[in-house]
Amino acid sequence: MFRVQPGSGEPIYQQLVRRVKHSVATGVLSAGEQLPTVRELAAELVINPNTVARAYRELERDGVLEGVRGRGTFVRTGQPLMGKAERRRRLAPALERLIAEGRTLGFEDTELVAALERVLGVTRTPAAEPS
Repeated sequence: MFRVQPGSGEPIYQQLVRRVKHSVATGVLSAGEQLPTVRELAAELVINPNTVARAYRELERDGVLEGVRGRGTFVRTGQPLMGKAERRRRLAPALERLIAEGRTLGFEDTELVAALERVLGVTRTPAAEPS
């Protein structure tokens, strides 16, 4: 289900957190879907169960997953646990890294906006296109 790269320099629990969030965002994991148990996923990835438990706790704290005692861990359904301001605050560093990388590669801001819109599938009316 998930893969980790132990030698990547990024802690394994953070790799799991990132991959679960990506899977939820892209629809690979659906709301209400059950994830493997901590032990199952640890055995599958050949990592310490505490690492998986740490990732699951962080994902629960972020409102991505919810643990149901005696039943397992599921992709959370319903509204995010965090308010809009907190979600924006958490998104800002990722957007700043994206913009910095784009500018380093020589893209103008209008090109970055257009690239983001393409990825999101946003269509603009001709009048709104940058010149």
